[in-house]
Amino acid sequence: MAMAARKYEVVFISTPGIGNMVPLVEFAQRLIDHDHRFSATILIITMPERPLVNTYVQSRASSPATNTVRFLHLPTVEDLPSPDQFQSSLGFVCCLIEKHKPQVKQAITNLMAATESKSNSPVRLAGLFVDMFCTSMIDIAKELSIACYLFFASPATFLSFMLHLPVLDIERLTAELVIPAFLNPVPATVLPPSVLTKEGYASFLHNGLRYAETKGIIVNTYVELEPHAVNSVSTGPLPLVYPVGPILDLSGPAQWHPDGAHHESIMRWLDDQPSSSVVFLCFGSMGSLSGSQVREIAIGLERAGLRFLWALREKPKAFLHLPNEYANLEKVLPDGFLERTAGFGLVCGWVPQVTILAHKAIGGFVSHCGWNSILESLWHGVPIATWPIYAEQQMNAFEMVKELGLAVEISLDYKEGSDLVRAEEVERGIKRLMDGEDEVRTKVKEMSKKSKVAVMENGSSYRSLGVLIEELVLN
Repeated sequence: MAMAARKYEVVFISTPGIGNMVPLVEFAQRLIDHDHRFSATILIITMPERPLVNTYVQSRASSPATNTVRFLHLPTVEDLPSPDQFQSSLGFVCCLIEKHKPQVKQAITNLMAATESKSNSPVRLAGLFVDMFCTSMIDIAKELSIACYLFFASPATFLSFMLHLPVLDIERLTAELVIPAFLNPVPATVLPPSVLTKEGYASFLHNGLRYAETKGIIVNTYVELEPHAVNSVSTGPLPLVYPVGPILDLSGPAQWHPDGAHHESIMRWLDDQPSSSVVFLCFGSMGSLSGSQVREIAIGLERAGLRFLWALREKPKAFLHLPNEYANLEKVLPDGFLERTAGFGLVCGWVPQVTILAHKAIGGFVSHCGWNSILESLWHGVPIATWPIYAEQQMNAFEMVKELGLAVEISLDYKEGSDLVRAEEVERGIKRLMDGEDEVRTKVKEMSKKSKVAVMENGSSYRSLGVLIEELVLN
């Protein structure tokens, strides 16, 4: 009797945030779609303060398209310190991940035992994939003799920053930093705000140092977008780097978010707008702005006189929580703003961003510059005006404007609470963004085509994924 074909299992674990989880799940799906010998298990760390992650996971787990991706919720940890003991959400999240090591070890041990028992169809655990803040799980991979890989959901430039953090002089905040993946000196003002705190710096440094312990680094980028940066992180004694992007969920939360009626009403409004006429303002799943900044945006929008769709949410009511929907938009906006702009603008709460970007009416995107958002916007050929808020977004904005010429600048180094972008700056940035003759728009359209070619058969990212799969099979 012929031996059954060898099958392979890969395990993934992500930081419990929607921006981290979605690309990791999409990458797992792409890997097993590329090679049907593979199946995948996603280990889920639960954060009650982030229910959107659980909503997403439940939807994906029930989807027939993901029948070869399994989701396994890890048992909760009982002895967590209070979030109040941490300076930032990053510090708490890193502690939360570290505390889950016993649960992860047990889950993988159980999985290995289950696969070994399938003697009629042999399955081998080929690798554990951890994301940028889950590096404590490298210890588990070593204990269980499993090849460990890093899935890096941010750009290659930020990977270079993380790898070179030990030799960068963060103390000299007025200096420009030399980071190998950047062609230009990087102003200290565009470093992630959290890295400038003692706790944040320690978290970034600890995780970045551990990247070298992995067998390979999978980056959600593509050579055509970041040629210099990819080449930079691919040289030297570091683990092999696999650019496999863009990894996108093109269906987006419109498929799983509970507020479907709200989504449908927005799409109906867009259907009535001319092609490429609407500027879309959205600041991410964790993005919110002060009342004074909201009013400056409103004044700038009204002065610009262009059609707009503005996803506006208020600040979280508690630490670790996500922004909330405004109960009364009129209280935060200038008097009469909604009435005066009713003919050409729509202010709303949560929106399914990628679905909006795909709509023919959208002509520009005022974005917080999260990497997922940048990749979505480039995919759909929608130019960006940069307005970074948190995480590595300031560095992303700097790269898009100064390194790649693929975005218009409203701000590169915005810091909530200390900066205020005035109405005239908003007006000027939006008018340039929506200028149909601007060279940025032309370059974005060209990059849109390249992003699609990269993931097609024989494209650069398609080939890179194939090389990774060969490596996994040989582990």
